[in-house]
Amino acid sequence: MARKKVCSSVASWRSEFARLEGAYAPSTMKAYYSDVQAFVDWCHETGELPFPAEIETICSFLEAQGKEKAPSTVRRRLYAIRKAHRLLRLPDPTYDEDINLSLRRIRRAKPVRPKQAKGLTRDYLDRFIESEPDTPWGLRNRAMLSLGYELLSRRSELVALRTDDIEFRPDGTLQVLVRRSKADPFGNGRLAFTSQPTAKRIADWLDWRSEEIPYLFCPIYQGKPVNRDLSVTTVKQVIKDAAKRSGLDPSIVGEFSGHSLRVGAAQDLLKMGFDTAAIMRAGGWKSINVLSRYLEKAEHNVWASDPPLSTQ
Repeated sequence: MARKKVCSSVASWRSEFARLEGAYAPSTMKAYYSDVQAFVDWCHETGELPFPAEIETICSFLEAQGKEKAPSTVRRRLYAIRKAHRLLRLPDPTYDEDINLSLRRIRRAKPVRPKQAKGLTRDYLDRFIESEPDTPWGLRNRAMLSLGYELLSRRSELVALRTDDIEFRPDGTLQVLVRRSKADPFGNGRLAFTSQPTAKRIADWLDWRSEEIPYLFCPIYQGKPVNRDLSVTTVKQVIKDAAKRSGLDPSIVGEFSGHSLRVGAAQDLLKMGFDTAAIMRAGGWKSINVLSRYLEKAEHNVWASDPPLSTQ
């Protein structure tokens, strides 16, 4: 093995990344730490210097990662290496054309179509809500499923909602303020509105919860509400448990995820005739490319049930 090279920057990169705390989402910070650590560990094993890194070192690291990781993960790790050099105020080698070529080789060698969560469309939603038991957990889960679907919310947005973010309107519906999202890191927020049935489910849940808890949805322990927020994994688990109770085949249950509410609602809106601009506004999308992947299966279902007129 080549002689291991030492640099004080190796020991200081974590303290430099601490400067980012509060400026980025916790999930982004977690990814930064994980990705830079992977690079530092690889350099330690191969005897290379991580900071400042040579162009050849980064290319070799990326290509080694490409044999095990998805192209999107490799690209994310490059961004983390770039951020580390900038924070350490070192020359940034990550824009060199050789690195770009390495990324292109990785993508061409391992073409990966993004995995799409199964859409939790209205027909599934009604079955899942009906399957929830008449318990405190059932009250909460019915409200979560119904609200998440109508807000086209990401699971992180759903668990981040606070009681103050909802307002009951005179017509029996809700106005909801989604304060912050993946596409809105600075919290400009977006307003959304619900149906009367969803507002009723939220009201039933709050009547039981009763206590002044800041989070709209909270854990329940031994039949009592707990004053803290839910984890994002709870949303996925609620969906999968409801799918199992509904008697779906295990292979179908496995296709649902915490993102299924957002996907299914978007697909339903398309089938109801809304255009992509309206759907993007409703769900807070910034990229039409991401939304297009969600709508592919919905478009297939539209044509399958209502084929286009023949041109013959």
